[in-house]
Amino acid sequence: MMFSSLQTLFSVSLLSSIILIVSAPSWFLAWMGLELNLLSFIPLISSKNNQIASETSLKYFLIQALGSSMILLSASFLPLQANFALLILLLALMLKLGAAPFHFWFPQIMEGLSWPTALMLMTIQKISPMILISYLTKYDQTNYMLIQLAMLSSIIGGMSGINQTLLRKILAFSSINHMGWMLIALTMSETCWLYYFTLYCLTSISVALLFNQQKLSHISQLLNFKSQQASINLLNFLTLLSLGGLPPFIGFLPKWITIQELCSNNMLLPLMILLMSTLLTLYFYLRLTFSFYTLAAPKTFHTLNFNYQNSLTTFAIFINLMGLPLSLLVT
Repeated sequence: MMFSSLQTLFSVSLLSSIILIVSAPSWFLAWMGLELNLLSFIPLISSKNNQIASETSLKYFLIQALGSSMILLSASFLPLQANFALLILLLALMLKLGAAPFHFWFPQIMEGLSWPTALMLMTIQKISPMILISYLTKYDQTNYMLIQLAMLSSIIGGMSGINQTLLRKILAFSSINHMGWMLIALTMSETCWLYYFTLYCLTSISVALLFNQQKLSHISQLLNFKSQQASINLLNFLTLLSLGGLPPFIGFLPKWITIQELCSNNMLLPLMILLMSTLLTLYFYLRLTFSFYTLAAPKTFHTLNFNYQNSLTTFAIFINLMGLPLSLLVT
């Protein structure tokens, strides 16, 4: 009971730090919010009390501490070289976010997390750095650099996830790819970024909840063709395809909104790179899906009866399939 109470305490502290960062009137208060966020998330990582959790929490602390040090370093350069200070500040926030070229720590941390904390790292923990990055988009120098880093994130996220076999690493590189889209959306408008981030969170929640319920960690577990698990296996692949952005699933909707914004702003080169990187992630998810259909026994598909009484299954189906009616509302 005490352990549960401590988890609740640190979760409330984590949400409070995000509120502090979003509403901070100065960069100093925002930096304090980032430190509070770090100190609140580390106990949630190390709650398992094992060696893997301890190593993961130590890695996360060192990376985030380096990012915080770079923020303080940028403040010291501000009176002398304002442009250089803004560049260091942007790189520090990209490091905290886990975007390319500072993405190296993100898959390693994801590998050592449980599904609930991995979901938090993919969603909630992105809010604070991206809100602070949005303050830098009004400067032409940082805005141009942000577009370059966003394209790099999408390419690395798409290419690096192809040969992965651990599901948490696959979702980590998928998240890096999505970061490229979100950063591009952030350079155009905060509303576009908010749409993308909200729908990305919904899709990630459905994937993580399904994998957590089934205790999945490896691709080989997805290709388990027992007839009684056929329906849930099919749902797993549908949620992955939605996360990859395949129409008519809801994961395609934020990409469609961003594509429209990119076309209206005549940003064709970033659009082409983002689309090519997304095709790489879709290729991997479609390859898994085709393996499921071609390797499974034919009698397996006669047992595809979804249990609609399961609230989690119903939630995942509803979230991922409501992209088609919502897309009709987007002009």
